[in-house]
Amino acid sequence: MKSKSYACGSWVEGDPRGAEVRDAVNGKLICNVSSVGLDFQKMVEHGRFIGHASLAAMTIHERANAVKNVAKHLLTKKDYFYKISSQTGATKTDSWIDIDGGLATMFSYSGIARREFANETFIVEGPPEPLSVNGTFAARHILTSKKGVSVHINAFNFPCWGMLEKIAPSLIAGVPVIVKPATVSAYLTQAVVEEIVASKLLPEGAIQLICGGVGDLLDHLNEQDVVTFTGSATTGKKLRCHPNIIDNSIPFNMEADSLNCSILGESVCVDDPEFGLFIKEITTEMTAKAGQKCTAIRRAIVPATKVNAVIEALKERLSTVVMGDPTAEGVAMGPLVGRAQRDDIRDTVTALGRHCEVIYGGNNAPMDLVGDGIEQHAFYPPTLLYCGTPLTTDAPHSIEAFGPVSTIMPYDSIDQAIAIACMGRGSLVGSVVTYDDHEASQIIMGAAAFHGRMLVLNRDCAKESTGHGSPLPTLVHGGPGRAGGGEELGGSRAIKHYMQRTAIQGSPTSLMAITREYMPGAKTSSTDRHPFRKYFEELLVGESLTTHRRTVTEADIVNFGCLSGDHFYAHFDEIAAKDSLFGQRVAHGYFIISAAAGMFVDPAPGPVLANYGLENLRFVEPVHIGDTIQVKITVKKKIKKDKRPEDKSPTGVVLWDVQVSNQHQVIVALYDILTLVERKHL
Repeated sequence: MKSKSYACGSWVEGDPRGAEVRDAVNGKLICNVSSVGLDFQKMVEHGRFIGHASLAAMTIHERANAVKNVAKHLLTKKDYFYKISSQTGATKTDSWIDIDGGLATMFSYSGIARREFANETFIVEGPPEPLSVNGTFAARHILTSKKGVSVHINAFNFPCWGMLEKIAPSLIAGVPVIVKPATVSAYLTQAVVEEIVASKLLPEGAIQLICGGVGDLLDHLNEQDVVTFTGSATTGKKLRCHPNIIDNSIPFNMEADSLNCSILGESVCVDDPEFGLFIKEITTEMTAKAGQKCTAIRRAIVPATKVNAVIEALKERLSTVVMGDPTAEGVAMGPLVGRAQRDDIRDTVTALGRHCEVIYGGNNAPMDLVGDGIEQHAFYPPTLLYCGTPLTTDAPHSIEAFGPVSTIMPYDSIDQAIAIACMGRGSLVGSVVTYDDHEASQIIMGAAAFHGRMLVLNRDCAKESTGHGSPLPTLVHGGPGRAGGGEELGGSRAIKHYMQRTAIQGSPTSLMAITREYMPGAKTSSTDRHPFRKYFEELLVGESLTTHRRTVTEADIVNFGCLSGDHFYAHFDEIAAKDSLFGQRVAHGYFIISAAAGMFVDPAPGPVLANYGLENLRFVEPVHIGDTIQVKITVKKKIKKDKRPEDKSPTGVVLWDVQVSNQHQVIVALYDILTLVERKHL
């Protein structure tokens, strides 16, 4: 296999004298990786001008669909990726986490974007902000695509997921990507990018790949660019302090390896299900990806009275772990990614051993490896250490062996457990295994400030839990302090990370024209034709209808109460109502919105197909017997929907602003309704 980079629309082979990358299982040479010959300035300009122009012209939904279609294409090549992945030392389960997990994240982001954002090239964020007494001056916040590139510098342990979980939100945000995978596993990332490029589902310039060093790449970035980094804290700090990053205030999101912990609750007994869950979780996190996960459990914090039981249970479980060729039947743990990683772990275990006791595994432990043609150069056994004085020994809280290594630490009280957890000085994730919710609450509230994510694991959620070490696209992935101080993933916030938030001030009418959303105070328009008789394309934002009036009678209240079964005293009991905050009987709030629907709906069949929902309902003022109500309904926002095969016709969602007023022109109810409206054209 030849190492290649993809730059400015062409594949460029690396220098054959580049860094040697070998098969983690048998030590055979896979390729030499080098970025010598790449013009990094031209790559940045290609993405900034060619890639950005194409992406910026697409709506958010169009970009999201492109990401979804790329994921569908890559799904058909999964077996090919699995075969290459095994050369990194990954078992089938490890590859599933990396490959399938990455594809699932792409699908997830596509759905998030199409569900949460309008089908526009920009995002309107939050409600209008009134800035004046009479409502003629207001503000909105919008997010627009940065006019640059996002540079993703990724770690070696997840060559697929690490790339895909970053490029998905960036591309949806309209920002082209330059991917720089870690050299030792770059060949798998390269294979995935080759398929992305071959699919032609993304516009030219949307994605570029650097296999090898970054050279002077960071020198050519500016304030419109973004850098994300995943890897060691030491490397991350060096990159974050790059003069050009500092001079141009270039956003730099860092997700660094951390000394994550799992705490066994004080209330847990050895015979409880939670004890078994704790043992299983630590074993899984030690052996999945051979412990090469930034979220792996490095510190197991255990009640002092249960330390011996935990040690024996872990030793028994770890002794059943089969090591060897990840493609061989029954193998649960493969090698580390390479010899250099093995040597690094041996050094760090030696360093930890000066302060802790190695109680299982270690540098000299024998390994019985399954498979043919295996070279032991990258294998390392599951290893447990014990630190009896975690409150006074810093080593296990500052030295990380990035592999199948975990340290057990005792505590005497919940406060001590919290203190030990926080000594990691910032972690990506921590977990609490307990069936005592008070205990869980105490630990979470005490340690949350030092963690980006925390899991409470017990018998109730264990079967469906995604586990301690699984970042999810809808949840924040990152952490304070040692963990890098950054955030990625987190649903829609990840997409917004690649966009510029801007406050826009002006008149409500001007803001409506810019944001394409109606807001109170903006000028409205109307025609003789009922808006429910118009197709999606014909409706204009700001178009409104003011209905006829209706006087609310006692019969309305009685009939609605009997129909709904709601006989609340404020509607039916004259004496009790007189003593209430209303002072007299009032109409049901739900009668008001039901009556309003009857007033603004055009009953004949037409382009409006269905009520799609109701949002932001507020009952502002009571409606008494004899009050007269009137409704104003205004097109607030339009969202074009993709036509699905089962749809009879193309549609869009129209969000309507609804205001119900009384005879004094006082608003009594406010809400938004969504309707499904037929489109004339695809």
